[in-house]
Amino acid sequence: MLNWNQVQAFERDGFVTVPSVFSRAEVDVLLEGVELSLAATRKVGDMPDAAGRSSKISLWMDTRDDVFGLVTRHPRLLNGVRELLREDVYHWHSKVMLKEPRVGGAWEWHQDYGYWYNDHCLFPRMISCMVALDPATQANGCLQVIPGSHLLGRINHGRVGNQAGADPERIAAILERMPPQYAEMTPGSVLFFHCNTLHASGPNTSEIPRRAYICCYNAFSNVPYGQKGHGKPESVVPVADDAILSFARQAKAAV
Repeated sequence: MLNWNQVQAFERDGFVTVPSVFSRAEVDVLLEGVELSLAATRKVGDMPDAAGRSSKISLWMDTRDDVFGLVTRHPRLLNGVRELLREDVYHWHSKVMLKEPRVGGAWEWHQDYGYWYNDHCLFPRMISCMVALDPATQANGCLQVIPGSHLLGRINHGRVGNQAGADPERIAAILERMPPQYAEMTPGSVLFFHCNTLHASGPNTSEIPRRAYICCYNAFSNVPYGQKGHGKPESVVPVADDAILSFARQAKAAV
């Protein structure tokens, strides 16, 4: 799925944005899932930032037979992750991020491996895939990433306001030398990013929501020791390429 330039960009920068991975019609199905099934079947947590603004998150570790499970098992993501890690992977966890207009909060600078290291993963052989469901812009608090920061290694994390974040003193020094970039995305685009890539996001000061679906994968060579960790180390069986639209057609036929 990924071309040579995209693979090289990931290895150099620790992330790569791939446009139009999912169609407008597929994104609409996912947005319906956020509005309808998520509220009924998933627990939504509130993660306020230092200013008290609310960022909502719903996280799970299984791969259910709902529309979100279809994305997790979709070959457009799976093949890309396998290509970047050069080995097979399993589902670590998935989450929906909801940053509502005017009230959606910020996320502090952090690495995903800053958390997952404590789940007994020995190597940073883990990748997250963010699927944009709304336009992600600076105004509505899109992700910021620091190119090349995955090469810094794991940074110590602790409490930063109401969230867990990377060491603020070290972050300040990093930002002096490594300017961040805004990861603005159109709906259906996917950001693949390394688990050591430093990322953050600002508050949503616009009238447009920022909703995103994030699938996280771990390499089979990196199964945590001591029976810790998130998802079960089981092979992910890919779904058909048209699985999301087929799911929507079947749901409408059942009504």
